[in-house]
Amino acid sequence: MSGLSPDTPLPTDIRLHQVSRTLEITFDNGVSGMLPCEFLRVYSPSAEVQGHGNPVLQTGKRDVNITGIEPVGHYAVKLVFSDGHNTGLYSWDYLYALLQRHDTLWQEYLERLAQAGASRDADH
Repeated sequence: MSGLSPDTPLPTDIRLHQVSRTLEITFDNGVSGMLPCEFLRVYSPSAEVQGHGNPVLQTGKRDVNITGIEPVGHYAVKLVFSDGHNTGLYSWDYLYALLQRHDTLWQEYLERLAQAGASRDADH
């Protein structure tokens, strides 16, 4: 099982920019973009974050960075974050979807934080 749908674009380049805390991804269909490490952390596909269908709101992740990128077969990467989180496998399908839906998902995250009275900052 590859974890890919037949029409999944494949990444041709993945670059971590630690100073700006962003992951730059280019796919073979010409789509490219930047995903902030904080965004990737709060939308981790791990069971710990996804909560088995009831996502767990991630707070205090504004300054999180990626400290490692490990390939998983030919279909995903495991991202290691500076807060110790390392259990999410980011398939090419999932990364592509995050890139395509970034603005909508980010707004949803900010709204969930506001509703919970929570903060993106670790000291709150």
